[in-house]
Amino acid sequence: MTEINSLFKPFSLNNLALRNRVVMAPMTRSFSPNNTPNDQVVEYYRRRAAGGVSLIVTEGTCVNHKAAHIAEDVPNFHGEAALAGWKKVVDAVHAEGGKIAPQLWHGGAVRRPGINPGGDIPGYSPSGMAMPGKITGHAMTHDDITEVVAAFAQGAADAEAIGFDAVEIHGAHGYLIDQFFWDGTNQRTDEYGGDLAARSRFAIEIIQAMRKAVSPDLPIILRWSQWKQQDYSASLTNTPEELEAFLQPLSDAGVDIFHCSTRRFWEPAFEGSDLTLAGWTKKLTGKPVIAVGSVGLDKDYIGSGSSGLFSDAELASLDNLTERMDKSEFDLIAVGRGLIANPDWANQVQAGKFDDLTAYEKAELMKLV
Repeated sequence: MTEINSLFKPFSLNNLALRNRVVMAPMTRSFSPNNTPNDQVVEYYRRRAAGGVSLIVTEGTCVNHKAAHIAEDVPNFHGEAALAGWKKVVDAVHAEGGKIAPQLWHGGAVRRPGINPGGDIPGYSPSGMAMPGKITGHAMTHDDITEVVAAFAQGAADAEAIGFDAVEIHGAHGYLIDQFFWDGTNQRTDEYGGDLAARSRFAIEIIQAMRKAVSPDLPIILRWSQWKQQDYSASLTNTPEELEAFLQPLSDAGVDIFHCSTRRFWEPAFEGSDLTLAGWTKKLTGKPVIAVGSVGLDKDYIGSGSSGLFSDAELASLDNLTERMDKSEFDLIAVGRGLIANPDWANQVQAGKFDDLTAYEKAELMKLV
């Protein structure tokens, strides 16, 4: 039987005390009419907490900026109705013994005019580009940057006020913050453009503003990625030295936990080492890290479609995961699609009921259960 004890050891940081190491990964679901979490959304998250997840990171929730949305029925994280809906989610998760963090999100240039809320407002980004070399939206002014920084800070303050246990910044996958990180979409010539240190300034200002807006012991999580939805082969850093130079200013700004988004959690980050991106991040910053990417899946659903089997399904197994956790390569593991198919994934795994786990299929995204 797979040895899974390391997955179910407690974890604590500041005031965040988790019963195990299993995290629910943020996944956009678009089931919030009028951008407000309803009772169906409350039940969706409650079931995962009841199913044994220790920390839920919500789907991306849009900060209070006119161009934040890239899809309809994505929940807001501002306004009386939306925050009241999120308070119900928080209370339901806490009642089941779980902890929860909202993921604060701005879609940036991925937005297209016509999406509500926002209507004809174009996508906002560092240089007006969602894809390298193609201007499709609005290049942000300094006033725009100030507004977005303030929106993230207000979101963090509101999260703490309604009882969330931590807050996550979406800085990955080619959305707004990542569009500043990525030289392919950041061609600015001011202080927010140039080398990677300068391109990180926007994120650093957001982190610093959020840190000032919340209590010192409320953990701030940063989700970041090398890959972009626009280019799966994109990379912000190519060596451990470059990675350290990128991460340390973010850590110093106030990040407490790094959420290292990879398509496959087990893949080495750099040549010459078996360490994953999460492993390198922990080694270089000393901060706790969340690993994520195809946990327990036997197909590659990103990039190659549902028919793309992994070349070695064993790599995606819990054996590989627990071996790395036993070595303290990372602290927490985020499960995404496995939790869509199995709300009680954590409890089933802890009980050794691996044969009872349901295989994930893309059709499950069409419903919220």
